[in-house]
Amino acid sequence: MILFSYYNYKENKIYKNMFMEKYPIQSLEIAKDETTYTSVNEIITYLKTLINSHKVAQFIATFEHYTHTEALGGEINKDIKDAQNIIFCFGKAIPNTKILAVRPRSIGVCELENSFTVDFLEAPMEELNKVMENWIESIVNK
Repeated sequence: MILFSYYNYKENKIYKNMFMEKYPIQSLEIAKDETTYTSVNEIITYLKTLINSHKVAQFIATFEHYTHTEALGGEINKDIKDAQNIIFCFGKAIPNTKILAVRPRSIGVCELENSFTVDFLEAPMEELNKVMENWIESIVNK
């Protein structure tokens, strides 16, 4: 099974790729010396402030994916030190039943030895992708 097949498309530092041959995700790897954030918790807290200040987005929850998987005795890549998701929704209309399959949104944040990775599944609306791209790019020191 192929887990990643790359579009070879890079926008700034954000990579757009196809995960498991069917999920379009965007990923940003941030070296720890490129940001003032020192933990996944700090990045999640920062993203929560961006979500709460957005005119449409609504914060829902955080999910400590690493802790959950570890408690189940599940497999965790040895390079991953922490992994959490922040869950939120941009939905301001329900035009059909299918829209619920792509909501709510989630941004995953992982800590590795020398970097953080931030990933999200592309949204059906390009303008919302741009918002999430701007959010994750703002984690990097400018």
